[in-house]
Amino acid sequence: MKLNKIIKWCMIALIVVSVGLLIWGFSKDFADNAVDVLLYWTYCMLGLAVFSWIVIGLIVGAKNNPKSLVNIGIILVGVAALCLVAYLLAKGNPAVAYNGPAVSAGTLKLTDTILNLTYIVGGAAIVAIIVGEVRMAIASKK
Repeated sequence: MKLNKIIKWCMIALIVVSVGLLIWGFSKDFADNAVDVLLYWTYCMLGLAVFSWIVIGLIVGAKNNPKSLVNIGIILVGVAALCLVAYLLAKGNPAVAYNGPAVSAGTLKLTDTILNLTYIVGGAAIVAIIVGEVRMAIASKK
């Protein structure tokens, strides 16, 4: 029960900091410095979420069912393979009509990789929704 309270207060603290940074960003009219801070906070939150997912998944999985660690390993390998496919598909072409400072080829490749991951995961989510609804419709007719 004590761990639940700690997690609850940590979540509240993260939400308060997030809202505070968002308000600060609005007050600074999202100048370059404010955008950088917001992006770094987003990276921290994403890193914390992925780290928590993996660590908690490992701890709970090992405690409840040690064989589930194999499933977690398979999922991690699948995610790594998906990232590799998205990276290999990324062209790294410069942005059309971009007049700002020059961007390195590595940054362009990484940006295209993230866009490809977004397209793949978004498409998979749409397919999963459609397949789930079709399966529920078929199951309800039986």
